[in-house]
Amino acid sequence: MLCGIDEAGRGPIAGPLTVAGAIIKEEIKGLNDSKVLSEKKREALFYEIKEKCDYHIVFTSAKEIDEKGISTCLKNSIKEIMEKLKDKADSFLMDGNTSFGIETLQHKIKADASVVEVSAASIIAKVSRDRYMIEISSKYPNYDFEKHKGYGTKAHVEKIKEFGRSDEHRFSFKLKALGEENVGVQKSLF
Repeated sequence: MLCGIDEAGRGPIAGPLTVAGAIIKEEIKGLNDSKVLSEKKREALFYEIKEKCDYHIVFTSAKEIDEKGISTCLKNSIKEIMEKLKDKADSFLMDGNTSFGIETLQHKIKADASVVEVSAASIIAKVSRDRYMIEISSKYPNYDFEKHKGYGTKAHVEKIKEFGRSDEHRFSFKLKALGEENVGVQKSLF
């Protein structure tokens, strides 16, 4: 049994990193990389995946990303998934080009589009993270999180210029548009 692992939220300037692992127990039709599916299709598949898979989802807050760095947070999330699902999976495959130094983790570029278990994990991670960003948008009405989901769109950067960062923002992700220097964990964006 293969456990596919993928993340959503590595690059945004606000919101959590969300990593999911999925082991498919029954066939699910229509799986693909979450980024190429419509929101409606992802939502429909999300419920089917939850019914037909063993899965685990890990959320890491912006604050923890600032404290530990995105790579450490990804590695810790993957290790938690592997620990939670170790009795149900024979192997673990992460989308991307690195195994984060985890010996028993395989990796494959674009696995989210070619390996159904990773596609399922991709969808779970994306839908879970998007729902979180929509849910918190009413708590942070100045930022329109429900629209851009924390990604560094021009409109989002303009909101940060106007209102500053909230506690859902990643302070270690420096923004050239705000005149911030690259002084920390993450290179300057935008």
